[in-house]
Amino acid sequence: MKKVYRLENLDCANCAAKMERGIGKIDGVSAVSVSFLTQKLTLEADEARFEEIMDQVVKVCRKVEPDCRIIR
Repeated sequence: MKKVYRLENLDCANCAAKMERGIGKIDGVSAVSVSFLTQKLTLEADEARFEEIMDQVVKVCRKVEPDCRIIR
């Protein structure tokens, strides 16, 4: 399953790259892209575990950029 989310308060390209690397390590994620320019997160992950994976994605994003929000 592939979904695109809008990001709010993503402050720099370096943070976006850190998020992308962290999210890519989550079990069940097949592809991820975090764009600072467009403020978007594109996630392709196992459909059966998508909500569980999204919870982990939110944790990774908060760890890197505490003020960043994923608009679902």
